[in-house]
Amino acid sequence: MKILVAGAGSVGRSISRELISHGHEVTLVDRSPDAMRISSVPDADWQLADACDVDALAEAGAGTADVVVAATGDDKSNLVISLLSKTEYGVPRTVARVNNPKNEWLFDDAWGVDVSVSTPRIMTALVEEAVSVGSLVSVFTFHQSGALMHELTLPDDSPVIGELVSEVELPPHTVLAAILREYRPITPDADERFERGDELLFLTAREGESTLGEIPVIFTADDEPAPDPTRADPAPQLG
Repeated sequence: MKILVAGAGSVGRSISRELISHGHEVTLVDRSPDAMRISSVPDADWQLADACDVDALAEAGAGTADVVVAATGDDKSNLVISLLSKTEYGVPRTVARVNNPKNEWLFDDAWGVDVSVSTPRIMTALVEEAVSVGSLVSVFTFHQSGALMHELTLPDDSPVIGELVSEVELPPHTVLAAILREYRPITPDADERFERGDELLFLTAREGESTLGEIPVIFTADDEPAPDPTRADPAPQLG
């Protein structure tokens, strides 16, 4: 893919190196001469220009770019770059860096942002994921579709341990996307059983957000429903 990265600071350079190592063609754009550290990413095409300018974006190749990454340290600039890329050049996909979490609500399709990346938000989610067992942790929001990704680590006393994935009913508009077990991703097939310490990744549509709270409640042993005497082997239910 042809990718234009606006902002040649440490974040932009790091992103560019990774993309180039994966075989992508990268153009790095920054308006500051001090940011022109060409030797740090020698395989990129460097442009000294203001990516907030329509003509500068054109000269940098926005018209033929598959992806534009707005990675500057200024949220206003990242929004302008994303909007111009979408509206003026029809870039298929834009990714924008959010520096201040208070501005995160602005980074949506109204400003031409397909995906927003908030480093503080990601770090918070990773910290919560590392220390939270039995609690639902927000990991990521797909702004284009509105879908949500959440993680839940099964505690040792979870009533679903040993149960088949197919026997656990999830809330509406929610699917179990993957199980992480011993650092390996596992497809949650119907004949797969839950094990202690499993990390569960859920995807939920926007309209299912209000029912997310049902997941950690039901996945906690204290809330395990009383056995149904009419059933020999009752299965735990979610929702």
